[in-house]
Amino acid sequence: MSQPPGQQPPQGEFGAPYGPPPDTSPTPGQGTAQPSGPYGAGAQQPGPYGQPTQPGPYGAPGRSGPYGPQAPQGYGYPPQPGPYGQPPQGYGYPPPQPPQSGGSGDGGRFRGRTGVLVGAVLAVALLAGGGIWYVSGGDDNGGRPTNSGHGSGHPKVSPSPTEGGGKDDDKGDDTISPRAEADAINAALEPGEAKALWIQKGGVDLPELGDDVYGPWIVGDTVVKAMFHTVSGYSVTDGALRWSLRLPTNACAAPSRPTADGKIVLGIKHTTAGDAECRDLQMIDLRTGKAGWRKSYVRQGAWDGLSDLAMSINGDTVTVGRTSRTDAFRVSDGKVLFGKLPGNCQPFGFASGDVAIAAASCQTAADDHKEQQVQKIDPATGKRLWTYKVKKGWQVAQIYSADPVVISLKQPDKWGILVLNADGTYRTQLSGGPGNYAPRCDKDMIVQGADLDNCVGVAADANTFYMATGPVDVKAGTGNRVAAFDLTTGKHKWTVASPADQPFVPMRTEGGKLLMYVEAAKNKGGGIATLPPTGGTPQMVLRHPASGAATERGFYDPRIAYVGGRSFLMQTRMSGSNDEEIEARSMMAFGN
Repeated sequence: MSQPPGQQPPQGEFGAPYGPPPDTSPTPGQGTAQPSGPYGAGAQQPGPYGQPTQPGPYGAPGRSGPYGPQAPQGYGYPPQPGPYGQPPQGYGYPPPQPPQSGGSGDGGRFRGRTGVLVGAVLAVALLAGGGIWYVSGGDDNGGRPTNSGHGSGHPKVSPSPTEGGGKDDDKGDDTISPRAEADAINAALEPGEAKALWIQKGGVDLPELGDDVYGPWIVGDTVVKAMFHTVSGYSVTDGALRWSLRLPTNACAAPSRPTADGKIVLGIKHTTAGDAECRDLQMIDLRTGKAGWRKSYVRQGAWDGLSDLAMSINGDTVTVGRTSRTDAFRVSDGKVLFGKLPGNCQPFGFASGDVAIAAASCQTAADDHKEQQVQKIDPATGKRLWTYKVKKGWQVAQIYSADPVVISLKQPDKWGILVLNADGTYRTQLSGGPGNYAPRCDKDMIVQGADLDNCVGVAADANTFYMATGPVDVKAGTGNRVAAFDLTTGKHKWTVASPADQPFVPMRTEGGKLLMYVEAAKNKGGGIATLPPTGGTPQMVLRHPASGAATERGFYDPRIAYVGGRSFLMQTRMSGSNDEEIEARSMMAFGN
């Protein structure tokens, strides 16, 4: 998703090297932190806490997101007050397996106010005593009533009966059905274009402020999304509903990726009350749609109660990070693995993946948590394997990659990218290139449930880091550039420009190449393209149809996944005004 104007990284180069901190002596079991001065000079624009000064980097002229701006957030701090922000961005992650490229930002999510759903289309039956609606059909076939509980207790999770036919038919209104729309797109295919495999509509009556959509998670031949009170799995080939699970309360946070065996743990509201805290966890098997264990955890004190949640999955461990601590649970059985760790520095978020890299904040005498660290932690025990002390005054903004370790650091008006060695010692800092860099991250966009590893527009392998810029010339179009950096020297290697009206969005590296989403333009379909590590000419590997460009452009800063030769676009937030979300397109898939 586009970062809000005024939250864009500084223009131009990154500035002077981060440099070693004053104390470079190693401590037992820790990496040696080795830099010394701040990110220095270099043209700066208003930092992440400033006011909007320019249009977002990825939005096409005349297009605006369906959600209003929100107050920017800090990192590892309680959220700023404000309305719901713009939707998060796409996540081009592969199926659950060890990453081939070492990048961490491969996955994907996010909140909303509890409201009353209207079940006019579906047949429903209220289960006696439990206050749960047992629903027939998928979430793309109509609205659903919410849990009828009284805002307390732990209602049971109710699975919906499995039902096929995710490609719904016209229900007799004047709106074209998703199936008919896909057929119309495919009837006008040009040579070399992929088909629109299927389209899903939102199908749920949401609260007025709308709600976030979590996923997509792709497990085998099933793609899964979570929205409001429902988690649904669809066939990757034709969009047919495989299963649908009704949650007792609203989803409010989720890791960017599931476990290798296809399990996810969602953060859900504690009750159905409007002011309920996000402090319950629900495990779900994404292959079957069956609900597993459910647990609550305690949020203590002002810092903990107000801070964002950052969830991750590392092996068989799910972590729930907040400003003052992280709680870890075993995914397979819900066993508590660790909570608050020794010392005054506590991890507030991890990056999902095989390597558990965490950002930690330290409670100082001023009780301000302004001293921060990067840590490698054993996810099964909480043991710190190494610690890198971030120079005072700098905050860990994002974990762009856990292997190799690439960290975004920010001050209110400065920004830089730090690279660490595998043992936690300083490697380099990125510098140079075309400037106007514009990664798209959840953390800058949403009120809660913002993971540290959810960014697109960035990707890394063992030797190279890739990052997208904002528009080169807004008057000429939305076209941008992709810059490559050497992770050993930190220096800029090359830059490749996109078409004038179709920006490139780096997703991940695969097979030694950079994988990118190419955005759709008017009368031009988007698609998936690759760039070799030496730069040069992009190669399209999946070309979306021009006949579907209008529908594709309706997905505002979507999450994008590319798996098995198919691409998947998913809305990241659905508006709840005027019931438009019921017919609005929520997912779309392309392939041959």
